Amino acid sequence: MMTNIAALLVLAVLSAPEANLDACNVVWDSPSRDSSGSMPLGNGDVALNVWVEEGGDLLFYISKSDAWDENCRLIKLGRVRVKLEPNPFRAGTPFRQELRLRQGEIALRGGAGEGAVELRVWVDANRPVIHVDASGGAPFAMEAALEMWRTEDRPLSNEEAGGAEGPSANDPPVSYADEVLDAQADCVVWRHSNRASIYPSTLKHQDLAELFDPANDPLMGRTFGGMIEGNGFKSKDRFTLAAPAATRHSVAIQVLTTQGETPDGWLAMLERQRAEARQVGLEQALKDHRAWWASFWDRSWIYASGPVSPKALKGASVRTATAADVTRGYALQRFINACAGRGAFPIKFNGSLFCVDAEIDGKTFNADYRRWGGAYWFQNTRLPYWSMPYAGDFDLMESLFAMFERARPFCEARTRAWYGHNGAFYPETMYFWGTYCNGGFGYGWDRDGLKPGQAKNPYIGRYWSGGIEWIALVLDRYAVSQDEAFLARYLPTANSILTFFNEHWDRGPDGKILFNNAQSLETWHAATDPLPEIAGLRYVLPRLLDLPGNLIKPYEEMWRRLQADLPAIPTGEKDGTKVLLPAREYSKKANVENPELYAVFPYRLYGVDKPGLDVALATWERRLHPGPGGWNQDPIQAAMLGLGETAAETTAKNFLTWHKGSRFCAFWGPNYDWIPDQDHGSVAMTALQRMVMQCEGRRIWLLPAWPAEWDVAFKLHAPMQTIVEGEFQNGKIIRLNVFPENRRAEVKILVGKD
Repeated sequence: MMTNIAALLVLAVLSAPEANLDACNVVWDSPSRDSSGSMPLGNGDVALNVWVEEGGDLLFYISKSDAWDENCRLIKLGRVRVKLEPNPFRAGTPFRQELRLRQGEIALRGGAGEGAVELRVWVDANRPVIHVDASGGAPFAMEAALEMWRTEDRPLSNEEAGGAEGPSANDPPVSYADEVLDAQADCVVWRHSNRASIYPSTLKHQDLAELFDPANDPLMGRTFGGMIEGNGFKSKDRFTLAAPAATRHSVAIQVLTTQGETPDGWLAMLERQRAEARQVGLEQALKDHRAWWASFWDRSWIYASGPVSPKALKGASVRTATAADVTRGYALQRFINACAGRGAFPIKFNGSLFCVDAEIDGKTFNADYRRWGGAYWFQNTRLPYWSMPYAGDFDLMESLFAMFERARPFCEARTRAWYGHNGAFYPETMYFWGTYCNGGFGYGWDRDGLKPGQAKNPYIGRYWSGGIEWIALVLDRYAVSQDEAFLARYLPTANSILTFFNEHWDRGPDGKILFNNAQSLETWHAATDPLPEIAGLRYVLPRLLDLPGNLIKPYEEMWRRLQADLPAIPTGEKDGTKVLLPAREYSKKANVENPELYAVFPYRLYGVDKPGLDVALATWERRLHPGPGGWNQDPIQAAMLGLGETAAETTAKNFLTWHKGSRFCAFWGPNYDWIPDQDHGSVAMTALQRMVMQCEGRRIWLLPAWPAEWDVAFKLHAPMQTIVEGEFQNGKIIRLNVFPENRRAEVKILVGKD
């Protein structure tokens, strides 16, 4: 159905529907067995897993986005146990634990009458400080104790390492001990300071020893830890603080990571951080914290209602559900992104900052464990970020862009060393400084018969197209924000990526680039002219060339030449019907991706209201690997093709299927990766957005894949600093506001159906 935008009734701006958000809160009425029953919390850099044990103690793991150990594992800082006496959480007493999204806090209440105690746990949105505030009608005593498990240096077994690597094939990664400072009068202080680093051995193994500079080692000397303190608290021992009975208690935990500081320098910085936090004061800090979260939730929202297809409930974690449960999944995944997305490094796809103790094949692993190790895998890393421009969450995207920018000089030097030409490539699996992994996930320990630069792992050996998708994300972020300073910062990295693609392959007899000795994602290990590279370049180059002339002048000539030299999108016939192909020639199938549909998403060359939609639909119907879950992009691609019922079904299935061993209903996975699986929830987030709105250039399509039986209220960000708010009920738009007003003429209303 299509509606003339001019005929719509435009009403006043909608305010953020707080009641809808509050309905997404998660409430438990009993304590949890262990860390598998934890709730997530964080401020974007510092994160917690919070739970109350059945014995009545409050516990939480502490994570930080830059806590990389000697082996480049992203590990926990530690665990804190809080005890109250008398214990309001003892068995048989009333209990309530609530994740309050709007306030960015976890509220707990235990006990009854005067003996009832309320606790508030929050991670300051503006400072690296964790707070536990407690109050009751009658006096109670309180203890806060640090709990450690890295108490001695010890090698990790292959199973424990989870893909983490040591300095060589014969030297397993070592878990090095943490340090607890001697007892202080009023605080507990601990830290982990890296005494080794896999960085120099990695460069040497990858034939890049000449690029090693000790001053650039990103791991050696990295120090992270914290300080537990509280008003009226005194040290019982090196690990424990205690306060006598009172009706109010407050504990604060300062968290800090440094590199290049001496141990004394780290401690001095921690003391300064403590003094600054005290100067702000608890009341003002809480007020500012809640203001940040209120602003975050007011940026955007999607609140849906209506029936969920029975197909979506097959294999799901619930027996009954409505679109309101889809709304909750969207809100919770966005909250998880916000809890881990404002640190120094991108969100880790394999658990983010919320890994907990794991049991695998009857063996228990501590909360430092995550499958696939500490490297970033771009196929997975990118997926949380595609929903962020439409949500207005630009601040959550910065660490992904910055990681590529920081690694660019190294990646350019490696390209010259290995291939003798200019530009930068970013491997599919890479440590945050830019190298491949050394072992089975990348370069390979056994190098017999391999040349420098030839990665042994066939899944990722020539998988370099992630850099193109990184450019597409940069362009989407700029399109919405129109932030030229942001664009100017990242265009040099974009140009370096494009330079690699311009110079790495020869031109064929027709003058076009011949992408031979290539692969199509991880699925087709032998390919000529793979679609993801060609579609990606055909998608980003026109957008780049349409940017302000003063910004692109240094690069324009090469970009136009590269654009002119691109081969055509690979197409062929299946069942007598024209379809997109994963490459012009392809063989050696290994994984279960659908590379041909990269021309639909992430590279939006085909889709709703665009030429060739019939070809894309025919390709979709004949895809080899249907089905949602994990990093599979069926929900997004269905939305981009206008398949409203299919998009709704697969998106709902993602949001209604979480890890069977986790109590929290947005800890997805493990699927292909780990728990909580950040791809699984993020794919569904992006799909739900694209069901509501799709944009290209100046154009905005509303409800292009929205099922008619679902109602929705929404607020999303579109290109040209545009905000679109609306409400769809009973098959009709009943409210719509577009800001600025002059963008309304470029909005088209569609209601998608299969």
